[in-house]
Amino acid sequence: MVDAHQTFVIVGGGLAGAKAAETLRSEGFTGRVILICDERDHPYERPPLSKGYLLGKEERDSVFVHEPAWYAQAHIELHLGQPAVHLDPDAKTVRLGDGTLIAYDKLLLATGAEPRRLDIPGTGLAGVHHLRRLAHAERLRGVLASLGRENGQLVIAGAGWIGLEVAAAARSYGAEVTVVEAAPTPLHGILGPELGGLFTDLHREHGVRFHFGARFTEIVGQDGMVLAVRTDDGEEHPAHDVLAAIGAAPRTALAEQAGLDLVDRAAGGGIAVDAALRTSDPYIYAAGDVAAADHPLLDTRLRVEHWANALNGGPAAARAMLGQDVSYDRIPYFFSDQYDVGMEYSGYAPPGSYAQVVCRGDVAKREFIAFWLADDGRLLAGMNVNVWDVAENIQQLIRSNHPLDPIKLADPEVPLTALLP
Repeated sequence: MVDAHQTFVIVGGGLAGAKAAETLRSEGFTGRVILICDERDHPYERPPLSKGYLLGKEERDSVFVHEPAWYAQAHIELHLGQPAVHLDPDAKTVRLGDGTLIAYDKLLLATGAEPRRLDIPGTGLAGVHHLRRLAHAERLRGVLASLGRENGQLVIAGAGWIGLEVAAAARSYGAEVTVVEAAPTPLHGILGPELGGLFTDLHREHGVRFHFGARFTEIVGQDGMVLAVRTDDGEEHPAHDVLAAIGAAPRTALAEQAGLDLVDRAAGGGIAVDAALRTSDPYIYAAGDVAAADHPLLDTRLRVEHWANALNGGPAAARAMLGQDVSYDRIPYFFSDQYDVGMEYSGYAPPGSYAQVVCRGDVAKREFIAFWLADDGRLLAGMNVNVWDVAENIQQLIRSNHPLDPIKLADPEVPLTALLP
């Protein structure tokens, strides 16, 4: 058992950090646990920010990981609204923005990611938004409601998950929406050309306009307010508000300053960690959006920005900090809800890694499962759309690493469990 006089510090007040703190206590650690949060809010979950909370279907208090009183009850020392500004691995100390110096025996970096910024004229205008934090969602929720009342125009840069979910929310309020995307379809780098069009059709049916093959070049404004967006193909789109949804960058500044090994941005970026989520410093771990981990099952270094990775990665890192034998091999998983379409995606099938996509069910009705297969028939990823209680079976098929018969895979009469070796 870890010495009860030890101090474990967690930098990052998101889901990964909160679940790591919870796990340290549930696994019997009786030393000090210090959780450093640069936001003033208690740790919260991010999916509602672009889903239920943004839609007005969930209350603000529903996003928090724990009730505020839980932290004191669990003897978790919280530093809210205090960023960690310096990490000294030799002295084993972390310094906060107010000058407080905290010594640690082991430390977890769960610093997450931040929205990528548009590098064009006009980004300082009042109507330019990002969506990453609760404060962003609070502001954007009011903006969407106002746009809906006034038949206002929202232009979104990026047709990834955040861009599409906000587009769906904006339409639910009645706002006019245009999405500008450099790729030929939404989610092109994730779903490929085979299924990206599914989301084009879905959103167009709900009144969203798409402008593919283009990028923002300027946000035009007057008196500090947004008037329009210009793109590199010479088009101009009227706008009252703009959302930049062009991805997120891992927050690695603290790790870089401390001399920890990082992954090149071209390879996804992040803090390099092994399968036990340990960094190049044996007393420092990383989990969640910021961690680029050696994945034992997929045999690659992978950085995953989704909710499930924070939910499971924080506890895995906590157990590793306690000296338990940890091999973090969770299958990447994420979900999305847009209008009347819900989906779950399990696996990892980047462009160029798969040979074919096989579907079972009715794609036209958006009730189907898609499977991404390698050239040897192994399942790399699966996406179930309005078909439920199959994600676990899909993950088992991925884990089996076993060639599958595409004909059987496409046949709804063949249970997925019958395809397991």
